[in-house]
Amino acid sequence: MIPMIPASAPFSPDQIAWLNGFLAGLLSPAGRPMPAVLEVKRPLLVLFGSQSGNSEALAKKLSKEAAARGFAPRVAGLESVSPGAVAAEKNVLVITSTWGEGEMPDNAADFWDGLNQNGSSPTLAGVNFSVLALGDRNYGDTFCYAGKKLDERLADLGANRIFERVDCDVDYDEPAQGWMKGVLGALGAADLALPTLADASNMASPAEPILPAPPDEAEGSTYTKKRPFPATLLVNRRLNGAASAKDTRHIGFSLEGSGLHYEVGDALGVWPVNCPFVVDAVLAAHGLDAEESVLLPNASKAPLREALIKHYEVRSLLGKPPDGHISAADFIDGLRPLQPRLYSIASSLKAHPGEVHLCVGVVRYEQDGLCHKGVTSTFLAERLAQGEQAGVFLQKAPQFRLPADGGVPVIMVGPGTGIAPFRAFLQERQALGARGKNWLFFGDQHEACDFLYREEISAFQKTGALSRLDLAFSRDQARKIYVQDRMLAEAMSVYRWLEEGAHFYVCGDASRMAKDVEQALLHVIEVIGGKSAEDAKSYLAAMRKTKRYQRDVY
Repeated sequence: MIPMIPASAPFSPDQIAWLNGFLAGLLSPAGRPMPAVLEVKRPLLVLFGSQSGNSEALAKKLSKEAAARGFAPRVAGLESVSPGAVAAEKNVLVITSTWGEGEMPDNAADFWDGLNQNGSSPTLAGVNFSVLALGDRNYGDTFCYAGKKLDERLADLGANRIFERVDCDVDYDEPAQGWMKGVLGALGAADLALPTLADASNMASPAEPILPAPPDEAEGSTYTKKRPFPATLLVNRRLNGAASAKDTRHIGFSLEGSGLHYEVGDALGVWPVNCPFVVDAVLAAHGLDAEESVLLPNASKAPLREALIKHYEVRSLLGKPPDGHISAADFIDGLRPLQPRLYSIASSLKAHPGEVHLCVGVVRYEQDGLCHKGVTSTFLAERLAQGEQAGVFLQKAPQFRLPADGGVPVIMVGPGTGIAPFRAFLQERQALGARGKNWLFFGDQHEACDFLYREEISAFQKTGALSRLDLAFSRDQARKIYVQDRMLAEAMSVYRWLEEGAHFYVCGDASRMAKDVEQALLHVIEVIGGKSAEDAKSYLAAMRKTKRYQRDVY
């Protein structure tokens, strides 16, 4: 009996009838029917550009929904594909975040460069596409800039924008779901052309190997961003000396009973509450009734004061003069939902079972005569008492991982609170007995009062877990010295480690430090390696593609 295309296949009745008739005519010389495909599904490539994991998680969710609608989806990070491979596709959806001052995520940088090669950029005619952009409106003109640039460039190269780009703020769940529904519907309507036998072949063997995204490690976890674990605060210790201009805290939570398991390199999301004194000042300034019932983001209700403390952002209201009388409902309607803050995890479960540690820089500053506070950092430092609980969840970071081979050398650059994941890396490698060399570049303002985790770092040196340590305290001398200066001073050794296969990691400020470190690294590769500027960029691009160059920047 000849296999027939089922009525549930993603084609019109006329197309199904034509296909079944076509299959019925496929007979071998012996008169027996040739093997036939029972169900032809439409190919769909879902690409993600991700730094912290949100885009990757959305890409996997989209893949599941697409599969349920009759597509044959493949999910891949932008680092694993070339623009040329995309040109061979028919349906391509891109989900990307934006980092720093409108920059591409690290895993999208080489793909973006490939789209902008003079004279060699591919023609994307015949490719249907749409872009979902993630960002934060607090960044102003650079909000969702990476997604906007990709959307524009893909269209410039001839691709067909099948659905308009959607730009998401930090509270992205609802608009992202709307985009997924809309774009899959648009692709379903547009992709009615009958697949050819060549198309069917391409479905099984794409023009260039596409690596599937790793499984979502958080799937199945009881506790998530929407349902955080109530973690008990174990420790809140100031790491700076009394003379420091900074306030950096070592924060420790208990994960006992949560079932949560993190890897070094992951981040912890913390749900804060606003400062009650700030909320009371806002209520008084606007003449609002603290007890009036208002709608919450989840559609339930609560008194206005409680809503402002636990559910909405109020920092944008500081110093804002009242503009006549406004109702509580209208007042709430103009506010963004309160969001969690992600912190790089500063511990290894192998060294601290059942615990998770953070290194938090407390934000306080004055502007226009007003004192401003970082919502989550001051919540952890000032308002959460030892023994009290805060809602937390894990954010996986598959793009920021130690090498699987413990014998591989590692170079870590993490000034200030950027030390956090490297404290975890050193704990992990020491606990595993890894033989690979470890080199840390650390810096801050003053050695006497800003050398974070000084005793622990010294202990790592004594045990041999830390092979090399280079320090840069910027204000201990007339000329400011930074970690990138120490890198350049040790250029020959840095390049030798790279040639030995070392993995290079950076954690910290994206807008300045990370850029300066990358320029220093390129200079080392170019000068010590005897390469042209273009070859040095290619060398670093190869490191990035093989995950030997990884960044956790913010």
